[in-house]
Amino acid sequence: MSATTAPATAHRYVRSFREGRASERDLLGGKGANLAEMTYLGLPVPPGFTVTTDACRAYLAAGDVPDELAAEVAASLADLEEASGRRLGDTDAPLLLSVRSGAKFSMPGMMDTVLDLGAMPATVPGLIALTGDPWFAWDAVRRFVEMFGRVVLGVPAERYDEQLHAAVAAAGVPDERSLPAPDLEALARGFLDLTAELGTPVPDDPHEQLRLAIEAVFRSWNGSRAKAYRAMEGIPDDLGTAVNVQVMVFGNLGERSATGVAFSRDPATGEPVPYGDWLQNAQGEDVVAGTRRPEPLASLDDTFPQQAEELRGYMRQLEAHSTELADIEFTIEDGKLWMLQTRVGKRSAAAAVRIAVDMVDEALIGPEQALARVTPDQLEQLLHPRFAEQPDTPLTSGGAASPGAASGVIVVTAAEAVRRTEAGEDVILVRPETSPDDLEGMVASKGMVTSRGGLVSHAAVVARGLGRPAVVGCGDLEVDVEAGEIRVGDTVLRVGETISLDGSAGLVVVGEMPLIEPEPDERLERLLSWADLVRRLHVHGNADTAEDVARAVAAGAQGIGLVRTEHQFLGARLPLVRAALLADSDEAEADALSALEAQQREDFVALLAAAQGRPVTVRLLDPPAHEFLPDLTELRVAAARGELDDDRQRLLEAVEAHSEHDPMLGIRGVRLGIMRPALYRAQVRALLSASAELTAAGDPPLVEVMVPLVSTSGELRWFVELVHSVADEVEAVTGTAPVYRLATMIETPRAALTGGFLANFVDAFSFGTNDLTQLTFGLSRDDVQARFVPVALAEHTLASDPFRTLDAAGVARLVEIAAADGRATNPDLITGICGEHGGDPASIAIAHRIGLTHVSCSPARLPIARLAAAQAALEMEDVPAASS
Repeated sequence: MSATTAPATAHRYVRSFREGRASERDLLGGKGANLAEMTYLGLPVPPGFTVTTDACRAYLAAGDVPDELAAEVAASLADLEEASGRRLGDTDAPLLLSVRSGAKFSMPGMMDTVLDLGAMPATVPGLIALTGDPWFAWDAVRRFVEMFGRVVLGVPAERYDEQLHAAVAAAGVPDERSLPAPDLEALARGFLDLTAELGTPVPDDPHEQLRLAIEAVFRSWNGSRAKAYRAMEGIPDDLGTAVNVQVMVFGNLGERSATGVAFSRDPATGEPVPYGDWLQNAQGEDVVAGTRRPEPLASLDDTFPQQAEELRGYMRQLEAHSTELADIEFTIEDGKLWMLQTRVGKRSAAAAVRIAVDMVDEALIGPEQALARVTPDQLEQLLHPRFAEQPDTPLTSGGAASPGAASGVIVVTAAEAVRRTEAGEDVILVRPETSPDDLEGMVASKGMVTSRGGLVSHAAVVARGLGRPAVVGCGDLEVDVEAGEIRVGDTVLRVGETISLDGSAGLVVVGEMPLIEPEPDERLERLLSWADLVRRLHVHGNADTAEDVARAVAAGAQGIGLVRTEHQFLGARLPLVRAALLADSDEAEADALSALEAQQREDFVALLAAAQGRPVTVRLLDPPAHEFLPDLTELRVAAARGELDDDRQRLLEAVEAHSEHDPMLGIRGVRLGIMRPALYRAQVRALLSASAELTAAGDPPLVEVMVPLVSTSGELRWFVELVHSVADEVEAVTGTAPVYRLATMIETPRAALTGGFLANFVDAFSFGTNDLTQLTFGLSRDDVQARFVPVALAEHTLASDPFRTLDAAGVARLVEIAAADGRATNPDLITGICGEHGGDPASIAIAHRIGLTHVSCSPARLPIARLAAAQAALEMEDVPAASS
């Protein structure tokens, strides 16, 4: 058997760069696969081999390297020695190696690397003979010993730094690059002595150095940095890393040498020009370490014009071959250009959109590939204002309830918000929680913060509808309305002081943060137009006013999936609602409802007209009555103080009569309608009258009347009879028969499990996944989202926040059962999600898989829903090709 041939084994743990291809990322890791691909393409890659991820997984499982690995590494090393004409550890012509990690997914800087392996005092004469430079030879030893000591032997980096700084100071030079060669030799030997003093000397045998370096890279897979990065990026923990062993080439051999990092396009803007940094007479780590100020890539032509032109040619070749932004590491060794690495370049959100669309125009990729190149998170960055810089220390954090960012002065009451806004100030409304009484202040504010509540609390829902950023459920935030101040720990801020909030990240910061405002982007519109051609799910918007509908339509809504009529009862109309709810006679109730009905009819005319013929789903009153009534505790406190007159005493008695132990499971939704049928009749009459008015004017709307919180077919039958009865009244009065569909919200597990029966009565199911999640899990969302859910996520008792992303195993299963059973009864049944899950990409993918008709979300998230729906279609099934 040849010395260069690996023995036949059950496994092959080592692969030469010449043997691999880019498609083998699982086995070779991203770096190894790309080195193999560049070798295949004929680019100048220093020769090397890859120890595969199989070997790493075997090491992690057994705690030791596989028995076969040593022989395979030795055989591959012999190949490198033969190709280079140098030998590891040789005193006359020494070979130096780089040992780099390389997982399937790029994890820059998270795992360990050892460079200049084999550089020891014994090899210095050979290095001098090869280069003619004693300084270079001893610098290689210094670099290797420091890196090997830190990475493999665990020597604290600061111990080497101490010796380095002492040597520089003693020599009276600015940095180590200016040390004379004898001083550098003394420093390198000092590093060796230090390493030995701290417990483990650097082995003299370079083959042992290589073995230990490979194991160190394997170990670094489970290092704290790597684990934290994988958790942040969603990279599985069981992939393992490959190890790439490569002949060293040197960018620090003098003025005819250099090293750098280059991108085939600008990763910040997407502009199609090469971008990067380089350093003359330096090794690669010098560029990223920041010890020297690098030069912009454009200046490489001034010093290395031939190599710069070669580099641009290789970048064009790699980009055309991979059809991706190429991130490249290169070295120029004594005038020779070497390509050390390529990978898919990370990019900003703006660059992601530009590069994807430009590559379609350049015929490098198709629209479907372009859609896969932009993430929903990147899209959200482009759609809303955001902090221009990352805050050092946030004041507090909570639920990212409504996207965008804003700054303003603190106010703690709605009245103060209105007053200061009218005076020309930007305000942030900070409340324990919001209620219908706060609406005018919420409208006046630039953003909202609450200490209680979850992602579907009153503050969250209203903020999304208004297009205002909001952070909710900041558990460590105390709001003292009477004192006019807020507190987080020892920090106290008073009304009038400035704060900033980022509703996309859930952060609140003291002071004014600079913001980046979104700008119109023609490329983004093209990308979304391709998404509309690809996706199967329809995308609707949640909207409560004509203005909301206009925003939703402008953002690409194909319909309005949820109009929450209770939001038409706020502000100045609140007294009328209270009068209707607290009426002690049919006449008093009728008077209050008559005024409300007239106002709601006007609202519906404007709202339906704004939809421009798109379907509009209007949900009848859903919340419990207490949300529209004065605060019971405040009234009781006033009674205890003797501050109530006769009218307010009667009000207290009425509010107590409507008080419930668990209002969210009490008299709300269809139950309230059954107990107060005049209220539901007034709402339906206002809606159908508005529909008839527009129909008579030649602009017929597509109306869907929806009843919430149904659990039984009897409740649904009652609702259907009520709507038909009111429709007959409207036709008798207007002479126009209103056209409408009937829908019910599926919000209870019982409704989901009896969908086959309920589908006999309606044309559509709208899944209220917020309530359905709450009732399925037995969690009160406003109580647990800020306090329990973060702990459950940290303890891994919950895989994800079920109020943010649809629970696939439980809640989504109920949705799937209801949809399937409903369609079995009524094949034309329309099915959709109307909660904020409808704007969550992972939940949209579930909706696509289940086969729902549509998702509906706030106008701010509509572009994200359009993209996510297209990506779900591309990932799960063949779709029609989108034309560019």
